[in-house]
Amino acid sequence: MQTVRHSEHTLKTALISKNPELVKQYEQLDPREQRLLNEAFRPGSDLFGPITLHSPSDWIISHPEAPQDFEEFFSDLHRKSPSSGKQTIYIQCIGLLGNTRSISEEYLKWLKGYCEAFFYGLTVKLLEPIPVSATRCSFRVNDSTRNLQIHAGQILTFLKKKKPEDAFCVVGITMIDLYPRDSWNFVFGQASLTEGVGIFSFARYGTDFYSSHYKGKVKKLERKSSSDYSVFDDYYLPEATSVLLLRSCKTLTHEIGHIFGLRHCQWLACLMQGSNHLEEADRRPLDLCPICLRKLQSAVGFRLRDRYKALVKWIDAESTDTPRVTPKHSREELVTLPKPVEAFKEWKEWITRCLAVLQK
Repeated sequence: MQTVRHSEHTLKTALISKNPELVKQYEQLDPREQRLLNEAFRPGSDLFGPITLHSPSDWIISHPEAPQDFEEFFSDLHRKSPSSGKQTIYIQCIGLLGNTRSISEEYLKWLKGYCEAFFYGLTVKLLEPIPVSATRCSFRVNDSTRNLQIHAGQILTFLKKKKPEDAFCVVGITMIDLYPRDSWNFVFGQASLTEGVGIFSFARYGTDFYSSHYKGKVKKLERKSSSDYSVFDDYYLPEATSVLLLRSCKTLTHEIGHIFGLRHCQWLACLMQGSNHLEEADRRPLDLCPICLRKLQSAVGFRLRDRYKALVKWIDAESTDTPRVTPKHSREELVTLPKPVEAFKEWKEWITRCLAVLQK
């Protein structure tokens, strides 16, 4: 295992900058917020640690990138920021997210609430869910996994045409695997930062996707024409578990972070780290390091304490007590569907420690 560890001076410069104007901007922050952000370069901090690399296939090793400090982010003339009249994040669901419509609707509400807390201060709205056929995208069966895939680039084109006037961005989410071009095996997601659109798949985050017993395998793709989307009518969907929800929240906020102009983080353990595989994605934390947090705060304008409290509230809030349908019975039974947040427990404890620093 290799550790990416920067000096205290390097991290301090990356967070605050040497630019007098940006230093002054930092000094005008609430002293309690400065105290938390300064944990970035405090030796031995138990809140923000260094990046650990476990194999040559990890992102930083296989995809060398120039690091982006706060000054570079702030000075980027091409990055997108919410503006008056364009402060809404829209989420477009393609296909179902759960193995009943009721579960899918609830899953969407969970993701919406999470985004509202993570990007605190912005509005998050759900567009009416659509079937794959509405996108008119190409699809195929993956040669390796034998599962259905839809074309990511063509969905981006569809989303650009559907983007509402007041949108900061519109992101498509799906439980169907993606591919960007015929020569590629798959892609977790794809985005156009200039257009403010993205499409992200949670298909590979189900616990059984890589299992030989995965129920989503297609032996042979039979269709009458390229516009026959009936093959998706019985598409296999994984169970809506706590781990799947956690991975979905990570992916959604990581990719929307890119639309804000945040590049892959190479400073500390952070949600914005790149990942080449599921194991690496699981290692990165749910939240941002202080350097990336300051970037997002400057773009959105939230107070750190309010944002962290909103995240804790999302974890603690119970789902609506509306009766739901259980998928394990042939006849529909009405049950309540609690939000599965067991996997978020450790993260909640971490946020509580951050709040303790902010409330001193």
